[in-house]
Amino acid sequence: MRMVIKVGTSTLAHASGRLNIRRSEALCRVLSDVKNAGHEIILVSSGAIGLGTGKMNLKERPQDMAGRQAAAAVGQCELMYQYDRLFGHYSHTVAQMLLTADDFSNPERRTHLENTLFRLLELGILPIINENDTVATDEISVGDNDTLSALVATCAQAELLVILSDIEGLYSADPHDHPDAQLIHRVEALTPEILALGGGSASSLGTGGMATKLRAAQIVTAAGIDLVIAAGQNPEILYDIVDGKDVGTRFIAAK
Repeated sequence: MRMVIKVGTSTLAHASGRLNIRRSEALCRVLSDVKNAGHEIILVSSGAIGLGTGKMNLKERPQDMAGRQAAAAVGQCELMYQYDRLFGHYSHTVAQMLLTADDFSNPERRTHLENTLFRLLELGILPIINENDTVATDEISVGDNDTLSALVATCAQAELLVILSDIEGLYSADPHDHPDAQLIHRVEALTPEILALGGGSASSLGTGGMATKLRAAQIVTAAGIDLVIAAGQNPEILYDIVDGKDVGTRFIAAK
């Protein structure tokens, strides 16, 4: 199975912006094991701006464009260094791809993107993708890595997109405000009622929220790809997802 796995900043970093070492090591170990089992993995990773914020000892994520781009430039180095080190421990080679919206909307650039992805997978390489935040502006930015992961999944002709988040899945109401909210395990159709359940980002370092995940679900299910949203606190949950167990919220691809 070819899978795109998206991990958010809250999965990779502490609230301080510093790397969550235990969780990052567990994530790379599990992904390496899943890859060893014969599955093809593409990792869409947030975290550059968050890690850059921590490495530069800033108290909060920069709000201005230049500040965010500077944090991304610093954090992307740290992010790929850690991935190269951790995956290398399990004898897997990684490749970095930094993309903007133009890489998907421009037909020629999209073809080159797809050709590169397919060749990397053919060679057994694990592509690690992030938005090119050091140069992206509002005009050429995808905007969030949930949407980016959905676009990557369609380009890669993946069978499954998994978004690991700071929440277990889609709830019947915001669980932060409604303790009795129920986790919705399976979504057969993205009805107006389901789309209305989107909310804001729960993480001060991240940019996503349930609304961006629902938008990702619209993109991939229309392309015949299932999407699973699950909690990223325990990366071993990926084993259950690969085995098709009832984990998080699964959005079923359109027939």
